Amino acid sequence: MTRKICIFTGTRAEYGLLSNLIRQIDKDPDTVLQLIVSGSHLSDKHGQTYRNIEADGHTIDAKIPILENDNASIGEIVGKATALYTQTLTELKPDILVLLGDRFELLAASTAALFLKLPVAHIHGGELTLGALDDSIRHAITKMSHVHFASTKQYQNRIIQMGEPPSNVFSFGAPGVENIHQVSFLEKKEIEDKFQFKFKKKNLLITFHPVTVENNTALKQIGELLTALDRLQDTQLVFTMPNADQDGELIFAEIENYVGKNKDKSIAFKSMGYLGYLSTLKLVDGVIGNSSSGIIEAPSLNKGTINIGDRQKGRTAAKSVINCKPNSTDITSAIQHMYSLDFQKTLLDVKNPYEGKNTSKNILNVLKTIPLTNITTKSFYDLKESNL
Repeated sequence: MTRKICIFTGTRAEYGLLSNLIRQIDKDPDTVLQLIVSGSHLSDKHGQTYRNIEADGHTIDAKIPILENDNASIGEIVGKATALYTQTLTELKPDILVLLGDRFELLAASTAALFLKLPVAHIHGGELTLGALDDSIRHAITKMSHVHFASTKQYQNRIIQMGEPPSNVFSFGAPGVENIHQVSFLEKKEIEDKFQFKFKKKNLLITFHPVTVENNTALKQIGELLTALDRLQDTQLVFTMPNADQDGELIFAEIENYVGKNKDKSIAFKSMGYLGYLSTLKLVDGVIGNSSSGIIEAPSLNKGTINIGDRQKGRTAAKSVINCKPNSTDITSAIQHMYSLDFQKTLLDVKNPYEGKNTSKNILNVLKTIPLTNITTKSFYDLKESNL
């Protein structure tokens, strides 16, 4: 019997990570793809990135705007979204819902599914990001999910430690890393023509998000980062704008202001699309900020990452990741270290802990075949006393 697999996506980055899995579900004769698109995909401020999904040839089954009110709190948005997602899932009647990551939109989607007794498959559970509210959200989604696709063995074990039955917890690697090995990258001139900027002698890709467990630090931290970047000579700064998080608009405005005053050496994008982002990442000298892509994907392109502050604290990282404090002095030192000959040599044979084989194919095979009858009636898997 054909199985209806519903993919939820609320951000440009999340869709990029899911893109290969979406394509495989769409072309598989034994599955029907359903797409729910929400969050920043439908926001003017964040670039209306649902258009990228349609440009890829996919039909969107439901567009659910939840960010129309810039003054709404995250709690208000989650409450509204839960009601809207419940209505949509009731209408679509999927056999299983697929969620990737740890954002507040996914908390609303998993809550809706819980009360509808709809099976949920969760990708990227078991991870730690102690500097973000996403950490608690991710673990909550794990406990509301029934099938789990961890990006590393360590995270697989952590999900089991949380009481999830081992038979439903899999580790096939990170979908974003798989995408790197399959994409046809844009050439340098194609990027310059498409995005209207010129690479310089040195080039950096910057993505900085608010640290959501901290209060009122976003403005100071982005100021420290911009101070450090402004010291660089003959360097093209390519910014991608922050997610729709609390205080993200403050960072957004500071970057816009900086780029407006420094058009000769900087440019900012609401979205480059996944292909544009990866192609640019392949050509720059390194990544700076606090985005998960610098930790999960950049090592597979042998690029150094400067990870600022605590947003990603606790996440497993390759030796290509340099951690630093969110002040201009530490950031400057980290940049100097990244450009050093010794560090550049280490990038030649860096091992990415998030690498896997046939990640999306393996996930799809599980989604197609795992028994769903009574799967929403969960028991708690206790570790043996000797393993505690």
